[in-house]
Amino acid sequence: MARTKTLKRKSFFVDEAALRRAKKLLGVETDAEVVRLAVERLEEMERFRRFMNRTRGVVKPGTFIRP
Repeated sequence: MARTKTLKRKSFFVDEAALRRAKKLLGVETDAEVVRLAVERLEEMERFRRFMNRTRGVVKPGTFIRP
């Protein structure tokens, strides 16, 4: 079963030029979508970075076979 997202209203200041660039790069139409997607991607990348740091040096060379 998919986890439902709980949305909460927030108010903050954002650089308009950065918001426009992010909107174009992410391919979304609204400012809210930009902020939500950017925060989700940031969280995902941070989890990945922590995983990489935690497993550094654990996997031996040759463990993975190239397709």
